[in-house]
Amino acid sequence: MPSKRDGSYNQFAFALEILKLLAEKPRRREELADLLSIFLEQRGKSTDDADVKQKLTRTIRKLRDCGIEIASGTHSPYKLVESNFPIVLSTEQREALATTAYFLADMGFSAQASQIQRIGNLTESDIPSFIKVNFSPPVDYSDRNLDGIVRQLQERFVQQCRYTIRYQSKPGAEGQIKDIDRSELRLHDGLLYLFAFIPDWRSWRFDYWHNIDQNHIFRLDRILSVGAASDTPWVSCDFPTLKVRYRTSGQLANYKPRRKDEIVIYSDPEGKFREIEATIDYWFWFRQRILKYGANAKIISPQTLADEIKKEYKKIWEQYSLEENSEKSTDSRTDSKI
Repeated sequence: MPSKRDGSYNQFAFALEILKLLAEKPRRREELADLLSIFLEQRGKSTDDADVKQKLTRTIRKLRDCGIEIASGTHSPYKLVESNFPIVLSTEQREALATTAYFLADMGFSAQASQIQRIGNLTESDIPSFIKVNFSPPVDYSDRNLDGIVRQLQERFVQQCRYTIRYQSKPGAEGQIKDIDRSELRLHDGLLYLFAFIPDWRSWRFDYWHNIDQNHIFRLDRILSVGAASDTPWVSCDFPTLKVRYRTSGQLANYKPRRKDEIVIYSDPEGKFREIEATIDYWFWFRQRILKYGANAKIISPQTLADEIKKEYKKIWEQYSLEENSEKSTDSRTDSKI
């Protein structure tokens, strides 16, 4: 009896090892057999090559019978397409997975959300009723064309060589070729962007090379195609950054930065304001934040960026003043007619 139980356990462990190896990446039959031989040898079992390959074939067949989809071909590796291996989840775990799927679906990642739903066998009733989201992205990032673009970009990130994209700056515009250096995907305010360093870009703000104005963003849904990797390695080892010092006051007098690239460098003893140093790599996004804080935030340095914010507020004030004067003029003419 004990030997039979041990045999059943070893078969189960063998099957799990196959799934674990295929979950890491697709593997050819020879590679898989070699790794399984090591696995069996560590457990004192037979490592005869023919025997291991026979066990592999037999176990793959059993896994497929259990509903686990494993693709293979004469000249192609074994690939784990989808695993329906049963997962036992607690109530909290089901709720956490359901919430994650709900967020992803509303952010435009419906395919990824569906994968999570299938993994946990989730239903809408698992989503906490008190959570509501409204990201409203412009596209579904699981669209087949966009998914292909993402996969190509991920390949370029691994290759770390310059490449090109054909980019549509606005709907209906002709696609333009853009040279891309160091790059990555970033999600910002519900939109997915290709964040890239452009070595040949000339900034009007900075007179030195390797500055934050050379960091550009490209909306993923407007990338029409991705070119092949060139033989030119990425120039920079990282994205250029800039330290910006700003002050929060009023409703944000006790503001505590949550971003890893921001630190409080001074707190007023009376609690009237705080000064924060931020390390930024894209000015427009940071500018949006400061403007959103309104009178509760003020850039201290660099002075050039502080002046830009002042000019922006001046334009806003002039626009409101113009509208107010126009309304007064209209009211005056109306009163005179009466």
